[in-house]
Amino acid sequence: MATIPSMMQAIAVVNLGKDSKLVIEQRPLPQPGPEQLLIKVAAAGINRADLMQRRGAYPPPEGESDILGLEVAGVVIAAGPQHKSWLGKAVFGLVPGGGYAEYALLHAGHAMVVPAGYSMAEVAATAEVFLTAYQLLSSIGNSQPGQHVLIHAGASGVGTAAVQLAKAIGCKVAVTTSSDDKLELCQKLGADILINYKDVAFEQELSKHWPDGVDIILDPVAGDYIRREIPLLKMDGKIVIYAMMAGRDVPDLDMAPLFKRRGQIICSTLRNRTNSYKTRLTQAFYQAYGQALAQRQIQPVLQQQFHWHQAEQAHQLMASNSTKGKLVLTF
Repeated sequence: MATIPSMMQAIAVVNLGKDSKLVIEQRPLPQPGPEQLLIKVAAAGINRADLMQRRGAYPPPEGESDILGLEVAGVVIAAGPQHKSWLGKAVFGLVPGGGYAEYALLHAGHAMVVPAGYSMAEVAATAEVFLTAYQLLSSIGNSQPGQHVLIHAGASGVGTAAVQLAKAIGCKVAVTTSSDDKLELCQKLGADILINYKDVAFEQELSKHWPDGVDIILDPVAGDYIRREIPLLKMDGKIVIYAMMAGRDVPDLDMAPLFKRRGQIICSTLRNRTNSYKTRLTQAFYQAYGQALAQRQIQPVLQQQFHWHQAEQAHQLMASNSTKGKLVLTF
């Protein structure tokens, strides 16, 4: 195996906030702890959380790398003493930070073997969205065959993963997006009801199709959406919020309709979960869907790859809200 360097190049954020910039810096090579793998990064997924972090709104968990990047794919070049069997293997998985660098640390319990036939860019677009979607639908939502699921931002990375998983479970799926070409993508992934929220009020349109209501709503928007979603819920229905793109305030919220339905509003994050939680989540997902992933019965939607020196350009594209699926940096 090649000699491991002592330094690496990484993308750093200068001037956190609305005027932040990305620059390439020299950083010391991270050293794997007993439960960690050192990955020579081949590709790193881009997530909206990266944009939030550089604005100063989503700092890394205490003690973790300040380098952007929450998922990587690459080859294991060093490992803790109990995990030497990973050496030389191509893997992908979640990291709490540090993905935008030539080398990154990956907890051994969060590593998944790259399926045959997948490129590094494809698997770098997989872990964050599918594990998030699996957490929302299964761990939190306890979704069951035949249930009605509404997925906002259906053409986003998490949205495209959630549509596929919900259909694999046997759910009926409705999506909202901002354009007809995004709806076309969702339809190809199996969505049953397609709503362009710029053309119609999603709650009115969905009530026409599902007058009996919705079991689970996956919501990265929050804000006024919550007030509009509550009347859609079936008895014991759940609204699972995993981002706040429309803001943290809910104007004029009347709790009575939520009580009437015994409804639940659940807020979910993944990055700040414990390593043991992420290990259980990763293993549960891979046990349930590893074969489907390997056979491409489910798969990431990869819109575009960027050389990692083009990270700023990639971030601008993501901020435009015009993307479908995932963007990835390649090294």
